[in-house]
Amino acid sequence: QQYVMLHDMVAAHSIVRVSVCRGNQEIEEILSTDLVPGDVMLIPSNGTIMPCDAVLLSGTCIVNESMLTGESVPVTKINLPNPSEYPKAMGDEIYSPEVHKRHTLFCGTNVIQTRFYTGELVKALVVRTGFSTAKGQLVRSILYPKPTDFKLYRDAYLFLLSLVVVAGIGFLYTVVNSILNEVPAHTIIIESLDIITITVPPALPAAMTAGIVYAQRRLKKIGIFCISPQRINICGQLNLVCFDKTGTLTEDGLDLWGIQRVENAGFLLPEESACSESLLKSEFVACMATCHSLTKIEGVLSGDPLDLKMFEAIGWILEEATEEETALHNRIMPTVVRPSKQLLPECKQATNQDLELFELSTSYEIGIVRQFPFSSVLQRMCVIARVLGEKRMDAYMKGAPEVIASLCKQETVPVDFERVLEEYTKQGFRVIALAHRKLESKLTWHKVQTINRDAIESNMDFMGLIIMQNKLKQETPAVLEDLHKANIRTVMVTGDNMLTAISVARDCGMILPQDKVIIAEALPPKDGQAARINWHYADTLAKCTSSSPAINSEDIPVKLVHESLEDLQMTKYHFAMNGKSFAVILEHFQDLVPKLVLHGTVFARMAPDQKTQLVEALQNVDYYVGMCGDGANDCGALKRAHGGISLSELEASVASPFTSRTPSISCVPKLIREGRAALITSFCVFKFMALYSIIQYISVTLLYSILSNLGDFQFLFIDLAIILVVVFTMSLNPAWKELVARRPPSGLISGPLLCSVLSQIIICLAFQTFGFFWVKQQSWYEPWTTESDACNVLDATNTSSAHHGNETLDDDEHYIKNYENTTLFFISSFQYLIVAIVFSKGKPFRQPSYKNFLFVISVVVLYVFIFFIMLHPVESIDTFLELVCVPYEWRLRILIIVILNAVVSVLTEEAVDRCGVSFLSSLFGCREKTPKAKYMHLAQELLVDPEWPPKPRTTTEAKVPSQGNGSYQIITVT
Repeated sequence: QQYVMLHDMVAAHSIVRVSVCRGNQEIEEILSTDLVPGDVMLIPSNGTIMPCDAVLLSGTCIVNESMLTGESVPVTKINLPNPSEYPKAMGDEIYSPEVHKRHTLFCGTNVIQTRFYTGELVKALVVRTGFSTAKGQLVRSILYPKPTDFKLYRDAYLFLLSLVVVAGIGFLYTVVNSILNEVPAHTIIIESLDIITITVPPALPAAMTAGIVYAQRRLKKIGIFCISPQRINICGQLNLVCFDKTGTLTEDGLDLWGIQRVENAGFLLPEESACSESLLKSEFVACMATCHSLTKIEGVLSGDPLDLKMFEAIGWILEEATEEETALHNRIMPTVVRPSKQLLPECKQATNQDLELFELSTSYEIGIVRQFPFSSVLQRMCVIARVLGEKRMDAYMKGAPEVIASLCKQETVPVDFERVLEEYTKQGFRVIALAHRKLESKLTWHKVQTINRDAIESNMDFMGLIIMQNKLKQETPAVLEDLHKANIRTVMVTGDNMLTAISVARDCGMILPQDKVIIAEALPPKDGQAARINWHYADTLAKCTSSSPAINSEDIPVKLVHESLEDLQMTKYHFAMNGKSFAVILEHFQDLVPKLVLHGTVFARMAPDQKTQLVEALQNVDYYVGMCGDGANDCGALKRAHGGISLSELEASVASPFTSRTPSISCVPKLIREGRAALITSFCVFKFMALYSIIQYISVTLLYSILSNLGDFQFLFIDLAIILVVVFTMSLNPAWKELVARRPPSGLISGPLLCSVLSQIIICLAFQTFGFFWVKQQSWYEPWTTESDACNVLDATNTSSAHHGNETLDDDEHYIKNYENTTLFFISSFQYLIVAIVFSKGKPFRQPSYKNFLFVISVVVLYVFIFFIMLHPVESIDTFLELVCVPYEWRLRILIIVILNAVVSVLTEEAVDRCGVSFLSSLFGCREKTPKAKYMHLAQELLVDPEWPPKPRTTTEAKVPSQGNGSYQIITVT
C-alpha cells in the first residue's frame, strides 16, 4: 500500500494537460511530460498542481507549498520584475530558484488561485523538470535511501555460520562413525544430512519475526503505524533523536503576546491588545492592518500565519476587488481594510453629539495602493496605503527590528532599543518592528506604481514592536526530560530563526539554564580568503537559583569541558549553527564535523537536504538516530534515520517508517520502549532457538554413537508441541512501563550474551551426557531388544508388550527404542522448557514473564504433561512416541537430574547477568576500556584537548594544502 502511494506520488504530477504559448502567440495544449525548460506555460485561474519548477513572468499566484516546506500556509508568488521597467533594481542579476523563491512556482506545490491584469494571462517559464526539480530530488531521496545497516542482523548471520560449523563437525562425526559401523550408504547420507537440518533451525526467521509482529500490533494499539517492521528492533537502540521545531516541539502558529509602542523616542509600557478605542485610528494599528500579504481564498483570509495573527488581533475586515471591478478600472483595484462594526459603536457614544464626525468614523477605511512583498534577503516588507479622503499617502513597513531601526530616523528610535529587543528574543519571543512615513503630496497613484522600493524605505518614523509567541506543546518538556533521563540525546533541526530556536531549546529543557551555547558562524571562501568559522558565545540566561533543573545532567561524560577554560569548567556546552554555516563546514571543515555534531544541539534554517546530511553526519559517528518531524521537508531525514517518526499523515508518512496518529512527540519514548522490548525479545528468541538446536544436536549425536536416533514422532512432539508453542508465546511480553538509562546490547556477539548461551550449552551437554552414561551403569540395564523387560510388570502386560514389540521389529530398523533414547528424550524435553524460562528476561526492558499469561500457561501445561508421561507411563503415548518402559526408580532419578539441571541453569544465568561483564573484561584484559562507538571515543579525546571547545570571539580558518589531497590545516585566529 505504501509503495503504491509512493508510486502515485511520483506519477501524479506527470499526467496533467497544460497550455503552453508558442512563438507565434498561439496557445497549445500538451501533456506535462512533454514540457521542457524554456517553455512558457499558462497557469489556469482556478489553480493547478505544478508539474515542474517554473518562474512567474506575469500576474500573481497564491500557492500552498506544504509539500516542500511543511508549512501549510498559502504563500503569494509575484512575477519577476521586468528589467525594462526597473533597470536599476535588477542590475546584472542572474535568476536562481533558491534566491528568487518569491517568483518561483515549485513542482508538486498547489496553485490555489491566480490574479492578473485585464486581458493578460498568468504566464510562467519552465526552468526545471523531472528529477531535477525540488520535488524530484525529494522523491529520489525517498525512493533510493542509503540502506541502514543493523548489527543484530549482521550478527545473526555470523551466529548461523557458527552453527553451520558445528553442523559440519556433526556431519563428519556421523559419516565416520557410520562407516566404522558398516551402516548402508543411503542411511549414512540421510542421517548425516539430518544433523545439518537439526543444527541450523529452519524455524528461526519465523521465530524472530513473531516478536516484531507482536510489537507492531502493540504499536498500532497506541496509534503508531509502521510500514517497515524490521526498523522496530533498530528503534530499541536509538541514543539520539532529532526533532523538527514548528508543529513538533511547538504549536503550529504564533500567538500575539502584546505590543510595545514608541512615543517621543521612548518605549511605552507593553500593552496586551491593540484593540483599544484610543488606538483605532493610530498609525500603529493602520500599519498592522495594511502591512501584510493576506488574501481571501473562497471568502476565507489566508496567508502567512504571522500576518494572519497580527490582522486578527486588531479585528479589522479585509475586502478585495472582484475581477469585474479590476476589468472596469483596467488596473488591479486596491485591497481595502476597515475596522469591523463591533469596534465602531464604541466611537458612537464618544461622538454622539457630532453626527458628522460619526459618519466619518464609520467610513474610515484604508486602501492598500502598492505592496513591496516580504523578502527574506531584505528581512522586511512595505506597503503604500491611503486613508479614504486623505490627500497624501502613507508608507508602512514591518520586519526584523534591527533592519527597520536602521531605516528609521535615528532620533525616533529609543535609546534602549537594543536592550529591550534582546530581553524579548532571549525569552523566545518573535519580535517585529513597525515604522511609518507620510509621503509627499506630489506622489500620485501612477508614480507610486513605478517607484523604486529604496526611495520609499528610508527616513521612516519608528513606531514600536509587536511581540509574538510560539508556544511549546504541553507535553514537550516532560517527553524531553524522559529522554534525557534515559541518556538519549536530543537535537533540534528547524527551518526557523536561530535565536528563536535556541530560546525554544532552553524553554523545553534541551539546553539547561547553566549550559553554554556556542554559535558557529561559517563563511565560505571569498576574494582569495580561506573559509572561516567565527565562534560566538550566546549569552546565557540568569542562572536558576530557585530550583535545581529537573533534568539529570549526569549524561555521558562527553559534555564535561577541560579545566583550561576556567569559567566553563564542569559546564556542558552546545553548538548552534544555521544551514548556510552547516553547508560551509561540510565542504571546507570535514575534520570538524564529528566534533561539532557531538555537541551540536540547535541547527536552524536547515533546508530539507541539509536535514538528511545532518542525520548522516550523526550516523557516521555511530549514533543510532531517530528523527521526528511533521512536514514533507523532513521526508529525506525521516527515511535516512534509523527510526523516522512522522507526526502527519500527509507526504511525510510515505517516507517515514513510523507514523503517529496523534501529532505529539509523546510517541517517541513509546516507540523506543517498544523497540527495546522487541530487541530483547529477538535476543531471547535467538538464544532459545540456538539452544534448541544445540540440545537436539547433543541428543542426536549421543544416540548416533550407539547407531540410534530420536523417533519421528519424538521430533514432531519436540518441534511442534514444545518449540513452536514456547517461541510464539515467549515473544508476547509487553514493553516495560518507563524508559531506563541502560540500553540493550546492539548485537548478538556481545560478552554477556555469548557467556549466557555458552554456559547453558555446557550445562545441557553435561546433564545429557551424564544421563546417557548413567543409564548404562544401572543394574537392570542391557542393550534393549523387543523381549527386554526392565519394568517387572505383570505377565499379561509383558506378553502384550512383547507381542507388540514383534509387530514393530520391522519398523524399528533405525533402532529408536532403547533405554538411552527414552532417558535423553525426557531430559532434553525438560531442558527446552528450562532454557525458555531462563532466557525469558523481563526488567528493565520488558514486563516480567509471569505477566505473560499465555507463556505461563503453555509452559505449565507442557511441564505437567511431560511429568505425567514420565512418572505415570500411558502405554498408547509410549507406543506413539516410541518410548520404552524403564523402572520407576530410574524415572525418579531422571526427575532429580532435571531438577538439578533447572537449579544450575537458573543460578548460572543470574551469575552471568550480575558478573558476566566484569568477568569477561578481566578475562580479555583491559580491551573493554576503549569504547567501540566513535562518538564515545571522540568524546574521550576531546576531554583532554585544551583547544576544545573554541574560545569566545575566535576564528578558525581552513587552508587547503598545495598537494590538494583534501585535508585541511586549521588555524585559530583570536
